[in-house]
Amino acid sequence: MTDAKTFPDVVPSATPTEAEIAAWQSLPRDEQLRRLRLELNHPDCSVVSSATMAGIRAEGHALAMKRRHG
Repeated sequence: MTDAKTFPDVVPSATPTEAEIAAWQSLPRDEQLRRLRLELNHPDCSVVSSATMAGIRAEGHALAMKRRHG
């Protein structure tokens, strides 16, 4: 098992910054998978939502554009 304390503090993101991409890519594959599984097993992942996929995509797109253009 890997020691997460020796790795950068980064989690999976739908709209990562360039720095987050570099930090994620610096992690070994087993650490990437461990962190991804932790995120997917988070209690929020089992909450039922009335949001549609189109709405989720639109919100993600808006967040990405905000990050890109400040």
